[in-house]
Amino acid sequence: MTRMPLPPDPAQAPRPWRVIPALVLLAVALVGGIWFRDALGFEALARHRAGLLAFRDAHYAACVAGFVLAYVGIVAFSLPGATMATLTGGFLFGLFPGVLFNLFAASLGAMALFLAVRAGFGAGLEARIAAQGGRVARVRAALAANEWEVLFLMRVTPVVPFFVANLLPALLNISFPKFAVTTVLGILPGALVLTSVGSGLGEVFEVGGMPDLSVFLRPAVAGPVAGLVVLGILPIVIRTWRNRRQGKG
Repeated sequence: MTRMPLPPDPAQAPRPWRVIPALVLLAVALVGGIWFRDALGFEALARHRAGLLAFRDAHYAACVAGFVLAYVGIVAFSLPGATMATLTGGFLFGLFPGVLFNLFAASLGAMALFLAVRAGFGAGLEARIAAQGGRVARVRAALAANEWEVLFLMRVTPVVPFFVANLLPALLNISFPKFAVTTVLGILPGALVLTSVGSGLGEVFEVGGMPDLSVFLRPAVAGPVAGLVVLGILPIVIRTWRNRRQGKG
């Protein structure tokens, strides 16, 4: 007896309007990447440093709000300048509370981008991956078994671009709480280092120099970061080893 196909589930029906926020972000990212390519660099900060410091001293709360909104926009629209924004936070507000402003703005922008992209593409793409099977489906299944560790490693490892670490989990329909927690914890070490560098930019401007980002290669910084990477990888290795032993047994 031939079974009749089930009617499509209305909840799973595609909703084109859901992709609108993601498409808007993409369009702004393309235009902004060209328009602001040279406007969000170190030279621009050096030119406007006196005006920024004067505005901060006269209108501190407005300066904080404007900085946070600008940083959120840079991250949410994947514009060039996220590193420079973190340095600026340190320059304007010092290591503390600058690192808090940087961490809040970067996390909020990442979450906004994640939610927009996941709402438009995440569920549909994950369903297609599962239906097609093959290598991509196996990779997605492996990720599902190690989501916390992989998400954290994507954040704490400097080789993964920040916008990629925002987009990839959204496209794979990762849960928002996991993304939010690993984002905040994963970017904290880098935020501390860059904010600290930014807090010393006043002296750098005086001699006409450039910020020294080689600080990430110093043992005092690279050592703890490497330790965090090992801590993130270790549970994956142990879990994989146990699964293989159980499979053999």
